[in-house]
Amino acid sequence: MRLWVTGYRSYELNVFNDKDPKKDVIKAVLKSNLKTRADNGLSWIITGGQLGVEQWAVETALELKKEYADLKVALMLPFADFGQNWQENKQQYLLKLKQAVDFSASVSKQPYRSPQQLKNYQKFMLGHTDGALLVYDPDYPGKNKFDYQAIKRQQEKSEYATELLDMFDLQDAAAELAEQQKERNDDGE
Repeated sequence: MRLWVTGYRSYELNVFNDKDPKKDVIKAVLKSNLKTRADNGLSWIITGGQLGVEQWAVETALELKKEYADLKVALMLPFADFGQNWQENKQQYLLKLKQAVDFSASVSKQPYRSPQQLKNYQKFMLGHTDGALLVYDPDYPGKNKFDYQAIKRQQEKSEYATELLDMFDLQDAAAELAEQQKERNDDGE
């Protein structure tokens, strides 16, 4: 099983630093979901390098590799100069992730030229995965609505398993994490 993981950009979730509790919630939801999938035969986690859910998915998958040695992680970028216009520290972090995964490449070897490269990227991801996991809620569209729409079109043509982790899932996870933190605090008193 090869899984495409994507979702909101960090700015779409108003997450502007690594200490934001929303990041912890999303990583916890991803970890739980990916762990269950790894127990059931997940072999590859394939994602992009977008700031936000995609990079958090790589971080989470790399953590899971300690427990699931056979799990592989691929970081696929839509075009050659992806992330070039980001702040230096974000470019460096993307480079660090690319070096840490099992496989990394750009779908297009050319620098960004047109939206067609993004469509080609979606086509590549759909053709090289068996399903998708999206941190996405259609009631709160973000940039990954285009990925969601491409996935829906794929499902009209062939079986393509897709799971959405929506705002309700994130709220439930936030409440669960808060309860766990409260229990840890109570135990420490």
